[in-house]
Amino acid sequence: MPLSSKTLIVMPAFNEEASVAEVVREVFLSNPDAVVLVVDDGSSDATSKVAREAGARVATLPFNLGVGGAMRVGFRFAVDNGFDAVVQIDSDGQHNPESVPALLRELETADLVLGARFAGEGDYSVRGPRQWAMKSLAAILSRATHTELTDTTSGYRASGPRAVALFAEHYPAEYLGDTIEALVIAARSGLVVKQVPVSMRPRAGGVPSHNPAKSALYLGRAALALTFAFMRPASTYRLGGRP
Repeated sequence: MPLSSKTLIVMPAFNEEASVAEVVREVFLSNPDAVVLVVDDGSSDATSKVAREAGARVATLPFNLGVGGAMRVGFRFAVDNGFDAVVQIDSDGQHNPESVPALLRELETADLVLGARFAGEGDYSVRGPRQWAMKSLAAILSRATHTELTDTTSGYRASGPRAVALFAEHYPAEYLGDTIEALVIAARSGLVVKQVPVSMRPRAGGVPSHNPAKSALYLGRAALALTFAFMRPASTYRLGGRP
């Protein structure tokens, strides 16, 4: 699926005034036909202002909903405005917009495409509990989606028409749900999931969502997120709530 006016780039942003404008400009430089929506997730800084000045459309939320809540807004915007595909890009500069066409090409044979950090491109690495959790999640979710996945918590992903329609109604907002549970929702709804290798870059600004003090809790939180995802009835994820 080529990048066109039917493709929406969604960038969740929370207090990212230091980086969001440059990322928006970089998206346009690499993908000149892109339509960019920055979802300002309750920021207390000038995130909305600098994103708008850089050429993005901006949806401003009155309070912080988290990445999942922000992406639900993006998917709803896509459905309401006739976009066929949604690409999620972090507003902190870690995702390289030059990889967008590679993700979109895979949508020709898939409904959801992950940009995988551990698939042979770049030198991104994690250690300790986060590494153990990621490997365990990859093994479990690879079986659930019937494809080999190496990076199930990547926020760099592209969704095709069926995924956009599904996620506009059912994208999870809980911690890790926007990555882990979203894959379970896709799998249990019969969507095809694939991945392509991408490289990660250092943050250009903002505050990391994880730090060393929190990393020891990651394994337990990931396990809980996965457990809750599989406990919910499959009919919960059907469009319109119909079994």
